[in-house]
Amino acid sequence: MSDAPHEAGTRWLEEEEQHAWRAILRAGHLVRVGMEEALGAHDVSFGEYELLSMLSEAPGRRMRMAALADLIVQSRSRVSHTASRLERRGWVRRAPAPQDGRGVVLLLTDEGRGVLEKLAPVHVESVRRGLLDHLSREELVAYGEVMSRVVRATRASSEQASDAV
Repeated sequence: MSDAPHEAGTRWLEEEEQHAWRAILRAGHLVRVGMEEALGAHDVSFGEYELLSMLSEAPGRRMRMAALADLIVQSRSRVSHTASRLERRGWVRRAPAPQDGRGVVLLLTDEGRGVLEKLAPVHVESVRRGLLDHLSREELVAYGEVMSRVVRATRASSEQASDAV
């Protein structure tokens, strides 16, 4: 886009920024594809695995579906569809939220925990092969800190935009 006319206010990417951005996109895609392929060999999608994993780490292996959607950065509708698939397999169960009765809590069943325990080594190996084996510990920690900053800034921007409506 460097030869395109510069519109007022558009902060076009410089060549070095463009190169870095495209590398980030491609690497993220390749890591995600590797995780999907590894889990797909066990008939589980990455989205399903992530949902199970977050539930396993939650107090009591349960979490409000709205909070789960925010945590895994998916729409509530998508989380609901994923939960329905997992519920049919017997890996999760829905229940009314005990705090207010209006919300819905998703619970990880014992069967779901068992499946997760079998899938965790598959997932971890795909993460190591796709990303961790190519970075030093210092690079990984720095990258994690940078991405955490991006998440915080993006969420803050989204909240400010919601407050303005």
